[in-house]
Amino acid sequence: MAQFVPADPFDLVIFGGTGDLSRRKLLPALYHRDHDGQFLDNSRIIAVSRGDLSQSDFVALVRDALDEHLGEAVNEETWARFAGRLDYHQLDVMTEQGWPELGDKLSKDDAHIHVFYLATMPSLFGSTARNLAQAGLVNSRARIVLEKPVGHDFESALEINREVGSFFEEGQIYRIDHYLGKETVQNLSALRFANSLFEPLWRRGHIDHVQITVAENLGTGGRAEYYDGSGALRDMVQNHMLQLLCLVAMEPPISMNHEDIRNEKIKVLRALRPIDKDSVKQVTVRGQYDSGAIGNTVVRSYQEELKQDEDSN
Repeated sequence: MAQFVPADPFDLVIFGGTGDLSRRKLLPALYHRDHDGQFLDNSRIIAVSRGDLSQSDFVALVRDALDEHLGEAVNEETWARFAGRLDYHQLDVMTEQGWPELGDKLSKDDAHIHVFYLATMPSLFGSTARNLAQAGLVNSRARIVLEKPVGHDFESALEINREVGSFFEEGQIYRIDHYLGKETVQNLSALRFANSLFEPLWRRGHIDHVQITVAENLGTGGRAEYYDGSGALRDMVQNHMLQLLCLVAMEPPISMNHEDIRNEKIKVLRALRPIDKDSVKQVTVRGQYDSGAIGNTVVRSYQEELKQDEDSN
């Protein structure tokens, strides 16, 4: 059995801690890390959201999320340990209330790292960073994680980076794409560069073309309002799909250091043929989620979900 070195003690604060990304991806991943012995006993996970939830309500929500999305039975011993790490804090990041109380929940031990994970809309990144700073929660122990997408276009991305960079040093800012955590994605590098069979053949002279397919068994899944504002193109193509393209097409980096890998990815992006307004209709096909069935479950169309969201607001 593999032996894991535990991470340094931390307080992980997840903004949007009851949202879709947190329930489907983050919390199950954190449970797995706890199950593998990678967390020390004094490490904690604090979810932040606007919802009026009690501590017991939140713990029950996390258990339901694990039962639904973990893909395996929950180990009760691990669950008891994991549940003991969980805390919930009600807060609206657009207001100034509740930030000192959030700070009271963070460890005062200098050995603790405070990680602020922003699993929210990118329009909230700047105000969240500002309120964290005004509450005195930004110091040498603080890290901020920006979940993709960082903005909706180049100008908004620059503005977000400027806002967050006003309060956090660049070395404290982590811009991530959770898709790169998938095992299949992580295995691409090993398949390409560490496989003596494939590496010599991974050349344009031997490969006719490459198709990258994202086959999901999930429709809008209650995210119609998000899709209406962001869209599948921004949700999937400009980040997840381009990252996969870079891993498939980049030249071997001089080392597996993150900066060397990034440099090779940038070369791929610069080599892409732009799709402009004159060619977009010739090289793309547009679609929309329709009603149907996933497994044995009937799912609504994008338009049906969007109408329900509008009626409930």
